[in-house]
Amino acid sequence: MLKYTGYRCSVCDREYASDEVTYTCPVDGGNLDVLLDISDLSRKTSPRDLQASMDFSMWRYLPLLPVDEPAHHGTPLRRVGWTPLYRPPRLAAGLGLKQLWLKDESTNPTASFKDRASALLVVRAAEVGAEVIITASSGNAGAALAGMAAATGQMAVILVPKTAPKPKVAQLRVYGAQVLLVDGNYDAAFDLTIEAANEFGWYCRNTAYNPFTAEGKKTAGLEIWEQVLLKHNLARPLCVFVSVGDGNIIAGIHKAFKDLHALGWLEQMPRLFGVQAEGAAAVAIAYASGVEDIRPVAAQTLADSISVDLPRDGLRALRAATQTVGAYLTVTDDEILAAIRSLGQVGVFVEPAAAAAHAGLVKAAEAGQIQTDDPCLVLLTGAGLKDTQAAIRAAGDAPIIPPTLDGLRTALGL
Repeated sequence: MLKYTGYRCSVCDREYASDEVTYTCPVDGGNLDVLLDISDLSRKTSPRDLQASMDFSMWRYLPLLPVDEPAHHGTPLRRVGWTPLYRPPRLAAGLGLKQLWLKDESTNPTASFKDRASALLVVRAAEVGAEVIITASSGNAGAALAGMAAATGQMAVILVPKTAPKPKVAQLRVYGAQVLLVDGNYDAAFDLTIEAANEFGWYCRNTAYNPFTAEGKKTAGLEIWEQVLLKHNLARPLCVFVSVGDGNIIAGIHKAFKDLHALGWLEQMPRLFGVQAEGAAAVAIAYASGVEDIRPVAAQTLADSISVDLPRDGLRALRAATQTVGAYLTVTDDEILAAIRSLGQVGVFVEPAAAAAHAGLVKAAEAGQIQTDDPCLVLLTGAGLKDTQAAIRAAGDAPIIPPTLDGLRTALGL
């Protein structure tokens, strides 16, 4: 049963029927928004129906997703999403906030947010009869595709920059994907996957290039709506902090809120704050300049998951902030490492890209961009074990002591 009516280009607003296009706008190459059948959905489902679901995964939102019921019960595919929320009081107090939530995406099967898009994409690939799925990745998206493809018995080809952290590359290979290291950056791998998909007839999962990626990622926004907005009578708009690389995560979350608003289920739109590393800040630079012309940069940051020269969903990522009265912030690598330590000290272990979102919250609080009464949520997109070298840098060296009580007393200042 088709649950979407077609696509709309994010650049020129042209609309296409569901069978007219597959990836991007044929006129200007703009990324496409999937258009849900809002009136039909309004008649057939309600917030109460969704809340009554006993499926505690992203698939509880199946009525709002443009795919049919997936099979593969009892596999990791059916365990993606419904990630936990934490409310760390010491962290909130240190920032002068009354309400702070951390949404921890490391509990997904491959330990990152990217499982959401990949789970939906492997279902979509099966629906269109694709035998091979290909993607470019700096690590997490590839791991997610490899894991979801393994769960469903599909073949995945993944192109990764040769500079990607070795633990991430190892994870891809353990899942059995065909992994190739590209002698170039993420952008070069991205372009090559498109060429390969066109040449060999493979299904391309590339972030933003495939319009269904944002649909998978919007499930986090739907969870935020159900877990926070429906449960708490917030007097002020929720401020959501999201790290931004290619821009598809923040665009997907924005899409969730727009869909909910169109359905009449969301009155007060949350404010979206995009956070980029200073060395990979193409969207933030455009935001600061007040333009929508997003130009590539020479990305350089330890946060490999958001190290992108040209964000492939930059326009929608920019609008996620401008259309919700949010903002863009940039953080240094040192601030990212400090955020890893701060989060670790409340029991949450994240990789640099995830920590960037929290570093952005810290900066916003210090600059007065958010107030004490502003409820805030930080989306933590990946586990700390994804990048052990960064964790080592953040932690520093432990002291070495002699095996004596005196040595222990000295080290601990007892």
